[in-house]
Amino acid sequence: MSVGMLIRALVAAAALTRLARAARWRPSIELPRRGVDGSISVLVPARDEASRLEPLLEAVVGAPGVTEVLVVDDESTDATAELASRAGASVIVGRPLPTGWVGKAWALQQGLEAATGDWIVTFDADTRPEPALPNALVARCAAGGLDLATVAGHFECPSAPLRWLHPALLTTLLVRATPSGGPVHRLIGNGQCMVFRRQTLVAAGGFGPVGHHTVEDVALVRSMATAGFTVGFLDASSLLSVRMFESAREAWRGWGRSLSLPGVDPWWRRTSDLAAVVVTQAMPLLRVAVGRADRLDAVLLAARLGTLIGTRHAYRPRGVAYWLSPLADGPAVVTLASGLLARRSRWRGRIY
Repeated sequence: MSVGMLIRALVAAAALTRLARAARWRPSIELPRRGVDGSISVLVPARDEASRLEPLLEAVVGAPGVTEVLVVDDESTDATAELASRAGASVIVGRPLPTGWVGKAWALQQGLEAATGDWIVTFDADTRPEPALPNALVARCAAGGLDLATVAGHFECPSAPLRWLHPALLTTLLVRATPSGGPVHRLIGNGQCMVFRRQTLVAAGGFGPVGHHTVEDVALVRSMATAGFTVGFLDASSLLSVRMFESAREAWRGWGRSLSLPGVDPWWRRTSDLAAVVVTQAMPLLRVAVGRADRLDAVLLAARLGTLIGTRHAYRPRGVAYWLSPLADGPAVVTLASGLLARRSRWRGRIY
């Protein structure tokens, strides 16, 4: 066996181990038969979200078990605050961003300080939950002894190019990280929806320990797990939809700023993980195209087909574009590399 083949085999083995853990992940959410013990606060960080906030608030204001809905208006320049107030939410006027904090983490911290519920469920403005979801999440965490859980829904991809690119971008995360099991530095989280006991997070320092992170969700999961708290990643795809992007170009630019996990992983791990994505996800089809494929490539292509089968329920609709998404693995690698090389990122008018 050549040195090159040995390196490919070792890199592929590590990535396939993480994919196997993801394949075994099945923590689905069920609707509780009765109400949960304790009150629930829903917390929504919002900056210039007037165009997409209303459907979320229609679902959670007055939802079963929810005693308050707090919208932290993070210095919006549009009608976010007015819309939230009309929808029945309590609006928290966000304070100026302190030095060392990133916008979303600071908005979440202000909401945490204002909330009164025993449990807090957070939603991003682009999420569309069923009204029963907050109650179901709290019941699941209470029954499972989870101190913190982040939640996956299903993705709404309105265009064929987006349905082609988005699954390839998601697969780069599955190659590098794991929703559960494995070492703490490989855990992943999804800040689009989170649930935790209010006092537990307050005792852990709130969002302060991760306030400087642009990828605050992954940082929070790893910080809490390192501190000895029980964390989980839950599947709520039947009760939660997310419309992150409207186009492939928007996904390329928007997800590219965080996909490489800047600040969460050291540069050397991010670089080695990029190499793992190249070897595991991008090279096999290319090697087939140039007539250089071997048995390892066949294994990796089978694993890539497995990721498509495994994540198919996370996309509605799918169509032909979804099943052709392995052809977007090359562009996905370029997106990941651009995030690795970027020194700064711009988000909602702020530069980090």
